[in-house]
Amino acid sequence: MPPNYNIAPSDAIELLAPGDDPEPAKNRRHLRSLSANSFVHFKAPQQQEEETHKITGVNQLASQALPSLLICVIGLIVAGWMMDIYQHWEVFTKVSELFILVPVLLNLKGNLEMNLAARFSTSANLGDLDNPTTRNSLVWGNLSLIQVQALISGCIAGVFSVVLGMLQHPDNVISVSEIILVVASSMVSASISSLVLGVFMCVLIILSRILRIDPDNIACPMASSLGDVVTLFILAECANILLIRMDSNTSSILLMVMFGSIPFFGWSVWRNNNVKDLLFSGWTPIIIAMLISSGAGLVLERYVEQFKGLAMLTPILCGLSGNLGSIYASRISTCLHKGIQEQFKKVEWTLMLMNVPVQVVFLCVVWGFDVGHLDYTVAFALSYFAVSMISTFIALKMGKSMTLTFWKYKYDPDNYVLPYLTAVIDVICTSLLVIAFSWINSSGHPDIEST
Repeated sequence: MPPNYNIAPSDAIELLAPGDDPEPAKNRRHLRSLSANSFVHFKAPQQQEEETHKITGVNQLASQALPSLLICVIGLIVAGWMMDIYQHWEVFTKVSELFILVPVLLNLKGNLEMNLAARFSTSANLGDLDNPTTRNSLVWGNLSLIQVQALISGCIAGVFSVVLGMLQHPDNVISVSEIILVVASSMVSASISSLVLGVFMCVLIILSRILRIDPDNIACPMASSLGDVVTLFILAECANILLIRMDSNTSSILLMVMFGSIPFFGWSVWRNNNVKDLLFSGWTPIIIAMLISSGAGLVLERYVEQFKGLAMLTPILCGLSGNLGSIYASRISTCLHKGIQEQFKKVEWTLMLMNVPVQVVFLCVVWGFDVGHLDYTVAFALSYFAVSMISTFIALKMGKSMTLTFWKYKYDPDNYVLPYLTAVIDVICTSLLVIAFSWINSSGHPDIEST
């Protein structure tokens, strides 16, 4: 059993909506299987008495989550630094739809890996990964599943970014070759990064189980930050190569290969009884989250040239707030599945306070290495810190309320909460950061404005 949880009284966790009668099993929306992709919706049973000695306080949360968040900061700084460089590349200046694609694709890819992390964390805490046969089936099934999700979602993200770019800039005509470039780059980066991150997350969670570390405290931040770096690198390099080979059929051939691999991975998932139910379910939150996060892409494209450093700061601010909220949501989901009570107030305060040293480390790093071409004044530091704390507070409250709400209405939070949470937080963080930059600039600090 993972640490940091208190055993709840028998009536402390009501899993049915008030007034609802238990439904026959065949009428329930989800049945918890070995893949941790669904759940039986009833009042959760109590844990065995011998497990109570494993429960510790929130200090265990801090000791496990803080290192992963610091690693997350490094990954997010690298991602921001990479974006700050890539925005000046010819492919980004020539095909401006890539600016819209970046936050949409990063959010979408992060959702896939974090959903995988949430499902595997719950499976680990329920003991489903302790059996080697079951564990191997879950690993291969989920790796195939995430390939199907990544390829289809990458295609949708690419097409969606092109459509948004055409609507936002109707005077700019985009060629068919550029459309194929955007879609192919999106699908390739989504597929390759899903393979890399999927393997990494499966290994990380299995090792966490062996070492008695609660994966709920470390999995989501690692998936999010490393996923951003890998996906952004592959996207930029692939788009740049395809731009160089624009006159050839490379983009078209690559696109056909990506489409042709979807049935192969789909067949592999269909043969695996542990994950086959997810082949056709769980798409709604992913698609809606992509639509929501497109708002962050529009804001970023609108102001990225006006405020220097915005491209570097945006993924860091969004990533940290989203990761803290995801840790909280993942922990609550595990508590609901196990029938134990989360220490809501203590965990919220712990995660809020953990944001302080993480942001201090970030500001010291970017100031010491002069990252982002900004003059790091006191006004900027205070404004950014305030935006960060507000965003984290919103993320925690949203994570809690969304997890409990989805559970109440008989949906597994592991498959539904994180996409909506991270997408909304992306829009909120990007908007708040632009507001803070505008306020600083209007207050006599024009150094943040690009010339």
